[in-house]
Amino acid sequence: MIPYKSQFYDFCDSFHFQDLCSRNEMVTKEEDCLPPATEPSRCYSPSSSTPLGELETIRSLEIVEPSFLSPVWLLVIFCIINLLNYMDRGAIASNGVNGSTKSCNDKGKCTPATGIHFNPFRLIGVGLTVWTVAVLGCGSSFAFWFIVLCRMFVGVGEASFISLAAPFIDDKAPHKQKAAWLGLFYMCIPSGVALGYVYGGYVGKHFSWRYAFWGEAVLMAPFAVLGFLMKPLQLKGFSSTDSIKTVRSIEVMSSEISKNNNHLQAGNAIENDEVQVSIEKYKSSYTNSVWKSITQFARDMKVLCKERVFVVNVLGYVAYNFVIGAYSYWGPKAGYNIYKMRNADMIFGAVTIVCGIVGTLSGGFMLDHVTSTIPNAFKLLSGATFLGAICCFTAFTLKSLYGFIALFAIGELLVFATQAPVNYVCLHCVEPSLRPLSMAISTVAIHILGDVPSSPLVGIVQDHINSWRKTALILTSVLFLAAAIWFIGIFINSVDNFKEDAESENRSRQEQSSLNP
Repeated sequence: MIPYKSQFYDFCDSFHFQDLCSRNEMVTKEEDCLPPATEPSRCYSPSSSTPLGELETIRSLEIVEPSFLSPVWLLVIFCIINLLNYMDRGAIASNGVNGSTKSCNDKGKCTPATGIHFNPFRLIGVGLTVWTVAVLGCGSSFAFWFIVLCRMFVGVGEASFISLAAPFIDDKAPHKQKAAWLGLFYMCIPSGVALGYVYGGYVGKHFSWRYAFWGEAVLMAPFAVLGFLMKPLQLKGFSSTDSIKTVRSIEVMSSEISKNNNHLQAGNAIENDEVQVSIEKYKSSYTNSVWKSITQFARDMKVLCKERVFVVNVLGYVAYNFVIGAYSYWGPKAGYNIYKMRNADMIFGAVTIVCGIVGTLSGGFMLDHVTSTIPNAFKLLSGATFLGAICCFTAFTLKSLYGFIALFAIGELLVFATQAPVNYVCLHCVEPSLRPLSMAISTVAIHILGDVPSSPLVGIVQDHINSWRKTALILTSVLFLAAAIWFIGIFINSVDNFKEDAESENRSRQEQSSLNP
């Protein structure tokens, strides 16, 4: 046993290193390790001379996956969280929550109405807790600026899991169904927004808009708790060597502190300068670790920005999300004003739910059917977006409500088929270890440059033009830009780094098995 094992875990807790004590899965069998010449940092294999204490430390770091956390359950959990997150967006955009025509008078004046350094599921739990509290704040808001502040914190909920959920799904999905599984996950975005239209409109009409937010918080709370209880899984492309080194340094440090405490209890006083030296050692180690993380992040960002496939994919995604974000916010209001829809929330919600589910799933299955490659993904992205833009643009030129609904539904069906391919490119155009960062930067970009500015910009355009039909046509034309950008991606030389890494790993294992019959 480790001499001061209990003190060691207390030490971990005191410095918030408890995640390191049970974080990554260790490979303890020598035959499971790759040859050092091919990939030295992939795993850690203790030699026969490894001290017993270190072996016990390594075993204590082993992850035993709970039986209920199968790949299918993992997909289900992430899908529900994604659905609730985007349902909140639809709810605040609904007429039931965001106000009705009675809120404004004839003059238009309205009355007030951590990369993988910690347990990823713990990060999700923290983010969803902030999300839940922020949504409760939205329901309890007393002023416009307070609800704006709360909406800012609601974004933490998405940021906490969106960059980790997709890589986990990509790792756990069957090889020939990766795009389909991603389609299932991203199907929850349009479905969640559409469900929010219906949910917000119904609750706001029959109860109060505040109850819509409070209900969302109640639904999300169990998943926030689950994030703290779930044991971590290890993403492909990440090794645990750094964790072992960190734990060793902490173990040495904790042992020194424990020895010092024992000496003090025995009456052997230690000079203050010796204690200070121990503290300074820890501070220096911590500072170096932080600086190393910052420099590593800068290097990763440089690699990411130099990847042309990633840049083109994100630029097209920004233009696409610019339109989708404005549709999700202004869609019901535009439909009400152009076609005098009595139940704009319900109509837009129903159309978007059906088209979101069918379109997103179709895009994923179609990409798997034609073979999931980056060039094929770009072909599907550009083609579906271009045809969808034509249908949506033409729909807003029609005067018939039924003609508009039919053509707009076809357009949405095609537009939503892009969800699985665009995220497939984000995951596979970079090294496996950069996938979380790739998803995070992509998410930040499409929000900062896409749906965040699009809604107020559309509002400004509408104020100047004062015609929802013309405003909708101008907005829809941006989809043609997205299709053009993704079309360029077809001709860029691309390599599927995920498959390359998997093939290299298989070759290394085969070579090792041939050397060790």
